[in-house]
Amino acid sequence: MAKQPRSLQGQVAAITGGARGIGRATASGLIREGARVAIGDLDLELAEQTARELGSGTVAFELDVTNRDSFERFLDQTEEALGPLDVLVNNAGIMPLSRFVDEDDATAIRQIDINLHGVIYGTKSALRRMEQRGRGHIVNIASSAGKSGVPGGATYSATKHAVVGLSEAIRGELQVEGSAIEISVVMPVLVNTELTSGLTATRGIKTQQPEDVAEAIVDALKLPRFDVFVPKSVGTIHKLVTVLPRGGREAVGRALKADRVLLEIDQSRRRGYEVRAAQSEPALDRAEEPAQLPSGGDSS
Repeated sequence: MAKQPRSLQGQVAAITGGARGIGRATASGLIREGARVAIGDLDLELAEQTARELGSGTVAFELDVTNRDSFERFLDQTEEALGPLDVLVNNAGIMPLSRFVDEDDATAIRQIDINLHGVIYGTKSALRRMEQRGRGHIVNIASSAGKSGVPGGATYSATKHAVVGLSEAIRGELQVEGSAIEISVVMPVLVNTELTSGLTATRGIKTQQPEDVAEAIVDALKLPRFDVFVPKSVGTIHKLVTVLPRGGREAVGRALKADRVLLEIDQSRRRGYEVRAAQSEPALDRAEEPAQLPSGGDSS
């Protein structure tokens, strides 16, 4: 007998990096399902504008995912405004691109702080709240790069591998404890947001739209599952490729041009994203533009 989709009507959802891109599209998708949504973003002004445009009682709060106190405050504000937290979508992330040897240490640290520590802080805070009620669902946005290292984005790939591994371990703990709390990890290919500006899609797999990822997230909340590939065909490709020896896997990557997708970049189209993304952590001195600009990023 097929499982019946869960209703999201009245569910309280908090989304990080929710002012634009995948975060905004996810907020919109959840609102259509009747959820009550809070978006958190470093750019409070844009987040508030997005909340007004989305309507339906959507609220916006300032959020620096690299700061545990800021994350706690965001979830406190969400619950004060909307009620107990049912869903957390850890979406905020950055993708600086360059050869690994050319990447400065500050850029690597920034990626780890935002892409990984932000997910750790948010997941811990949300789990503590959800455990009190014995229910909830956490959605961690990783990447298809979380399943295979992609040249040109070594540290980015490392952070997304970490998000996948973190999510798998947490899922295991919840299963051992018999918890009803769900966790999902979302692994899209290139998505048409500012984060992928200047990039060219791989062969055979078209660039996805933010709404495609949002739809997959909503589906995973209604019919819970852990692995969420976007598009679904990537999951099939991953299963087939993992049985091949390394040489075979690398040959498939070359055939799909996956080995060059983060290396062959239109820098003129990407520069604006890189500059803004390089300023994505408040602890950094914003008065100085980074010395090398194939290194920056932003929320997806």
